[in-house]
Amino acid sequence: MPEPGAPPRPTTVAEPVAEAFPLAAVELHRGIFTRARDQMLHLARVYPVDRVLAVFRANAGLDTRGAVPPGGWEDFGHPDEEAWGPDDYPGREAAPTANLLRGHYAGHLLSMLALAHAGTSDAALRAALRAKVDHLVEGLREVQETLAASGRYSHPGFLAAYGEWQFSRLEGLAPYGEIWAPYYTCHKIMAGLLDAHRHAGSQVALEVAAEMGRWVHGRLSVLPAEQRTDMWSLYIAGETGGMNEVLCDLATLTGDKLFVETARLFDLGSLLDAAASGRDALDGMHANQHAATLPGYLALHDLTGEAHYLDAVSNIWDMLVPGRTYAHGGSGENELWGPPGAVAGDIGNRNAETCVTYNMLKVARALFERTGDARYADYHERAVTNQILGSRRDADSDDSPEVTYMFPVHPGALREYDNVGTCCGGTGLENHVKYQDSVYFRSRPGAGRTVWVNLYVASTLHWAEQDVRLVQETCYPLEGTSRIRVDAAGDLELQLRVPAWVTGTWTVTVDGAAQPVRAVPGRYVSLRRDWRPGTVVEVGMPLTLREVPAPDDASVVTLELGPTVLLARSAATTWLPLAAATWRRLDGTLDAPLVRADDGTWRLGDMVLEPAWSGSDARYHMYLRRADTRIGFAGGSGSGSSADSGVPNAAREDGRTFLDVLWSDGGFASRAEFLESVLRTTHEFVGLGLISAAEAAQVLRAAARSGVGRDAAAREEEAALLADAPTAAHDGSAPRVEIVPAAAPSLTGWYRRPAELTVQARADAGEPTVEIRVGDAPWTPAGHAPLVLGEGVHTVTARAVDRDGRERRVVREVSVDTRPPRTTVTARRLGPRGVEINLTAADDVSGVDSIRWKGPDTFWATFREPFTRALADRPQVIEFTATDRAGNEEPVRTLVLPAAD
Repeated sequence: MPEPGAPPRPTTVAEPVAEAFPLAAVELHRGIFTRARDQMLHLARVYPVDRVLAVFRANAGLDTRGAVPPGGWEDFGHPDEEAWGPDDYPGREAAPTANLLRGHYAGHLLSMLALAHAGTSDAALRAALRAKVDHLVEGLREVQETLAASGRYSHPGFLAAYGEWQFSRLEGLAPYGEIWAPYYTCHKIMAGLLDAHRHAGSQVALEVAAEMGRWVHGRLSVLPAEQRTDMWSLYIAGETGGMNEVLCDLATLTGDKLFVETARLFDLGSLLDAAASGRDALDGMHANQHAATLPGYLALHDLTGEAHYLDAVSNIWDMLVPGRTYAHGGSGENELWGPPGAVAGDIGNRNAETCVTYNMLKVARALFERTGDARYADYHERAVTNQILGSRRDADSDDSPEVTYMFPVHPGALREYDNVGTCCGGTGLENHVKYQDSVYFRSRPGAGRTVWVNLYVASTLHWAEQDVRLVQETCYPLEGTSRIRVDAAGDLELQLRVPAWVTGTWTVTVDGAAQPVRAVPGRYVSLRRDWRPGTVVEVGMPLTLREVPAPDDASVVTLELGPTVLLARSAATTWLPLAAATWRRLDGTLDAPLVRADDGTWRLGDMVLEPAWSGSDARYHMYLRRADTRIGFAGGSGSGSSADSGVPNAAREDGRTFLDVLWSDGGFASRAEFLESVLRTTHEFVGLGLISAAEAAQVLRAAARSGVGRDAAAREEEAALLADAPTAAHDGSAPRVEIVPAAAPSLTGWYRRPAELTVQARADAGEPTVEIRVGDAPWTPAGHAPLVLGEGVHTVTARAVDRDGRERRVVREVSVDTRPPRTTVTARRLGPRGVEINLTAADDVSGVDSIRWKGPDTFWATFREPFTRALADRPQVIEFTATDRAGNEEPVRTLVLPAAD
């Protein structure tokens, strides 16, 4: 990576295609997004900004004005902690510290207030928000000036809620635990200040941020490149947030090229060089640590003209979307990116940190501006509709953002809201006051008069410079239509997005007249004409129900209705089965009996489905497992009918069933392609001995008479299909075999006592030979005595072979957890009258679902992070217990806190 000041590499600069409208140009009308926006605006109105200033004022020795910090990560430091400078930190063993990320939350709150100010037309609210912005900015300036006057720090621009020592220790490569991502916090403060300048007009905020930028340059410009690379490679300690982005913004706002040079000091050459060359180095990397840097690399591309920045970000995008992206738009397990192409294979208990999606949306928006490629808008719709909107609890709060940290995707997941003071609590403050930021885009100045309609959201666009007004009326995504009134005269081009999920006919009319357009999913339809004010454009698209397989495992699927990911409500924490073969249309959509209920959910048979964007507290399953027991197809005699072959849905050695293989690509372009695939799959399964030739003929007859893409040529297709049916010298049905549990599991899907299984089999040709195995263990004869399974998740396979060698296998997953988790408690003294309590639980089978605790003056609460308790004049008893995902509950245990000294 070139050093600052080195000659730039030869490049081809990508000229931007589109640009977003300012927040004030787009007004949202009532719809699914305004619920979360209004709840967050309530918090913006009532939350006292002195609370986030308290940690800064305490660090600077100023009066905190009686304010209590937000709490969690955003709380006062250790009572004995000092605001050490870069050179007087006494070392980890002698320096008690706490809450070392404090200060970041103030930056997020400042951004939220500024964004909300820009996005509302309510004059009274704007005035109140502007007053809060100014109060917070003035408070930060006072702290910066106080720290500068102390003479303890390396530059008068230093501003933090702790001493400068964390930055000097990072330069010494101190690990996470001793320090906590100081440049991450620095970025959040600077980003909040720049938002206050851009969106609320604060000149003071720009001055404070610029001084911080000069301080950053002073620290980093003297360090060798190798040392900086080592710093930025540190896990969490080396997180820098979007420091490169805010420094590029400073360069643009001030005209000072020093800040471009400073931004480049945050380059992580190992990642940039690998990505620019197309090499995937993401496996095991901390997702948010590096996703946050991508918008800054794009900004550096724009300011330096160096193509490797754009190449790297574009390639990283392709490595993440769709191959590492869950259905709702999130990515990462336990905050880390997994192997390439792993979605089903990377489902754990802590998937999809909300901060990552916050940053990926920024990347999608920036890449769209540079390319105009609809795939970035498709991602934006998926992520903002499902993960971001769904990350906000449907409830008002006066002191909490009520947002998720993780938006997990494992079976029986729960959204854990609140997150005051966490990183995702901070980005969550911003997420819900800027929903209008990517609904519309416009052509660059001097490049014509074009509006891209990227999201179908009830809203009004005011393009004042071009005298264009669009009013969009829609109930999307609950309905598949949108009405757009165009109040403009003269030449104007509308680019209407055809979502990538669309199947069937996408239509557009102008004043009721159908337009002869070619609508391709994942592309745009252009309407360019001389408009008359009041012209009405209507867009229509069928909201089809789709069963969407994970890219790495066709047996793991989501149910999606238009852009909405549907979550199945269930108390189970094991995989829910979905048998949908007889609902599948040719294109893979489902002709299923889906019924919308009055409570905002849908019913699909016994299954209750809710939109991922609901903000509910229910336990849910985002992914389901295909569980068709017999091979069948959608029927030809109306909705809900089927063509059932009666043949068991046999599985290969790799676990993929006949129907998994058949529908692995999601659908077919024509009936002929469908029938050809059925024929090819029957030949494969007959060749593997999994179905007989007679059963293959049954499958082919069912496919031929099915309603999947059926038309007038069906009889000819049926004759041709059956002519190519597999044959066998010894035909007949393979044996039937079934694994039968002695009892049903608990409501969680787990057995909480040892599971007993027997195998039943029958054959047309004599008594079959029946064997069973667990996992990869050797095959053993299946006797009359039941198989007893203890702790663990077991894959049980049974096979039956008749005297002619025909074989059938069945597989059943059995989950057993009979023991409750075990909680470990630690208590760390904080001076003479305080203690910090931490609870950790372990369960090596089903995993820990929750830890709860209560004190003498509290109700039972879910434990999320270490908390502090003041010691009283007499001992206190803290009770705690943990529950695992199988439903086993640990007996209540106690911790006795001593009386204060």
